[in-house]
Amino acid sequence: MPCTRPQELTRPFYDRVQGKDDVTKMQYLDINVWLAGDILLKADRMSMANSLELRVPFLDKEVFRVASRLPRRLRVNPENTKYAMRKAAMRHLPPATAKKKKLGFPVPTRVWLREEKYYEIVKAAFTGETAKQFFHTDALVKLLDEHFQGKCDNNRKIWTIYVFLIWYDIYFSDPNGVKQ
Repeated sequence: MPCTRPQELTRPFYDRVQGKDDVTKMQYLDINVWLAGDILLKADRMSMANSLELRVPFLDKEVFRVASRLPRRLRVNPENTKYAMRKAAMRHLPPATAKKKKLGFPVPTRVWLREEKYYEIVKAAFTGETAKQFFHTDALVKLLDEHFQGKCDNNRKIWTIYVFLIWYDIYFSDPNGVKQ
């Protein structure tokens, strides 16, 4: 099966904004590909799964139409993102709110993995049969121990491996624990 190169997927979108600056091109690609096909889809699924109604007011077509006409220096600059919006916010909101850094929906895995309860859960997975099929379990436990003891921040590596192990067990083990 042939792989589609990223350039082939993005070319039609970049073609529509020829002659624009690089920031505008990237923003156009983000709003037409990444947001619609990834971020908004995930946000919609997560909010609906929890009976929440999610709104994304800055993606309203009229808001986007107005914002896209702003000069680049008012949209984004080396100091911050959403420059014009932040300037407008300074008129109506406390400075701490208007200047607050962008924050997504972080999951505190770094903190959780330093708690005994979660350390033990992950350690059990890292020393289990599934882990032994794919990894040097001693190396996994070392990553986990270093993180737990505060020597290193290995949370992303640990979480990635842990999620893989859980995924593998869900989709490739029968209910009796026999590998297929």
